[in-house]
Amino acid sequence: MRDLKIPAERHPEKAHRPDNAQPKKPDWIRVKAPVGRKYQDTHKIMRENKLVTVCEEAGCPNAGECWNAGHATMMIMGEICTRGCTFCNIATGKPQDLDVFEPGRVADAVQKLDLNHVVVTSVDRDDLKDGGADHFAQTIRAIRHRSPKTTIEILTPDFLNCAPEVLEVVVEAKPDVFNHNLETVPGLYPEVRPGARYFHSLRLLQRVKEMDPTIFTKSGIMVGLGEDRQGVHQVMDDMRAADIDFLTIGQYLQPTPKHHAVDRFVHPDEFKAYEKAAYGKGFHMVSATPLTRSSYHAGDDFARLREARLAKLG
Repeated sequence: MRDLKIPAERHPEKAHRPDNAQPKKPDWIRVKAPVGRKYQDTHKIMRENKLVTVCEEAGCPNAGECWNAGHATMMIMGEICTRGCTFCNIATGKPQDLDVFEPGRVADAVQKLDLNHVVVTSVDRDDLKDGGADHFAQTIRAIRHRSPKTTIEILTPDFLNCAPEVLEVVVEAKPDVFNHNLETVPGLYPEVRPGARYFHSLRLLQRVKEMDPTIFTKSGIMVGLGEDRQGVHQVMDDMRAADIDFLTIGQYLQPTPKHHAVDRFVHPDEFKAYEKAAYGKGFHMVSATPLTRSSYHAGDDFARLREARLAKLG
């Protein structure tokens, strides 16, 4: 049995990579340790429902703040991913079979946490014919049944090796927000996201908007991987051409010495410049800070996103 707490067993594809130095974090990237009653209550509900959270698996720096607010991003379809992206801390390898009772347990946790907005993500499941599309749809429907007032945001894989029709299965389940992260600039894909294809991911989000214009689309990238400002602006332009509503930009943080090196820590002033430029390009909503992550403040941001679209519609 693999012990996923041991880095070499968690990331066997990275075990023989040379170590990359982990630079000291600047003051603006530091966060408080997770403590508090609400944090413990959220942790307890996750464990009671046998649920995995990306907050824990990806080592998110905002876990303490979010869990104390009763927010957690639930990760479905197991804790082992079929991809080996060099930035990611999710365990890699051969996943177990899908748990048919998982959608119901997710819905139960959402109800117990009394969430106004929930984010559901997953590992990549290239071993499944539909990439897990039907499992996403079942989870959305289960949450709708138990908590009809809760708005639902999904953060999906790219369904790269699936028939084009599988995307329709997810879209027909009517999530409020469909998120899929581009992660980085296209020139870095071979070393950062080797199992994915930049223009496929972009087209995925464009197709969602074509199928159902009422669904908000969202995508994010990390900076500090080796990109330049021109590359970031080009990604923004590509996203707007695909009619993506919401952009997130955050600082890449290296999980272990075996992961992709941090090229630099981007100053908060540069994030502010990216935010200003993105709004100028027409995004309804932008979150660009060192600690921004896909689901950070997702509920508040969704409310602002909805208001921004209504304002633009007059």
